Amino acid sequence: MLPKEVFISHSDFDHALATQVAEMLRNHGIPVWFSANCIRGAQQWHDEIGSALNRCDWFVIILSPQAVDSMWVKRELLFALQQRRLVDKIIPLLFKPCNYRNFSWTLSQFQMIDFTRSFEAGCRALLRVWGIGFQA
Repeated sequence: MLPKEVFISHSDFDHALATQVAEMLRNHGIPVWFSANCIRGAQQWHDEIGSALNRCDWFVIILSPQAVDSMWVKRELLFALQQRRLVDKIIPLLFKPCNYRNFSWTLSQFQMIDFTRSFEAGCRALLRVWGIGFQA
């Protein structure tokens, strides 16, 4: 089943990849929420993040050393892990080698999508989760 909306959790340091992944998903017909594009000036950003977390039916987390050091990425993941509706709908994307097992021991239970070698290969693997072929 295709996602209604995907939440992308990421560190600000990984903004470029988050933007690329969001654009790629949108180009393949998948709605995406992530902070850089969806929070407008003067909004209560923490309320908007909470609203998006409650609304989105898939959760993608971009993993890097900066992400595993981010308090907000950790909070978003902990929230997602507590949601029954997100069981089997949490997808970690490994962007840069990092100690994600110390960040959350639960991440090793999920299918890890490797973006460390190739953006295109990572996109193909991510889209396969939903049975979608990659179109450049």
